[in-house]
Amino acid sequence: MAFEMLKGMNVAPAVAPSGPGSGLGAAKTGLDPGAAAEFKGALDQAVNGSGRAPATGDRPLETAGASPNLKFSTHAIERMRSRGISFEPQTMKSIEGAVRKAAAKGSKDTLVLAGDNALIVSVKNNTVVTVMDRAAMKENVFTNIDSTVVL
Repeated sequence: MAFEMLKGMNVAPAVAPSGPGSGLGAAKTGLDPGAAAEFKGALDQAVNGSGRAPATGDRPLETAGASPNLKFSTHAIERMRSRGISFEPQTMKSIEGAVRKAAAKGSKDTLVLAGDNALIVSVKNNTVVTVMDRAAMKENVFTNIDSTVVL
C-alpha cells in the first residue's frame, strides 16, 4: 500500500535514521512500530530500490545524476499516507520548479497549490513540511509563509 502511494515519485525523506527509535519510529510518528517499520521499508525501497535504511552519513536519497530532490518531512509523509495523496512524476517536477521559483524570489517558506492539494514547503531546507487535500484546506488559515505559488 505505501509503495503504491510512492510509486513513480521522485522524493527523498527528510529523515536520516541514526539508531533505534529514530526516523519513522513510533515515538516520533504515533504509528505502532510494526506499521512504521513496514512503511519505512516501502518508502526506502520506492526511493532507492534497496529496501535498506540509509546509513548514517549517506547523502540525501536522490536519483543518480539529478540535482538534490525535494525532501518530505516525516509529518508530510504521514499526511500523504493518511489522506491518500500521491503525485505523478510530472506534478513532482512542477512542484520542484515552484520551489525553485520561490527560492529565486527570496522566499523562506512557501505555500504551493498543486491541483486539489496544498504543500507547505521550507524553501531554505528544500523540504515539504506538510501536505493537505482540498477537504483539509477548507476554512484553514495558512500562517508563517511568505509566498504562494499556484500550479
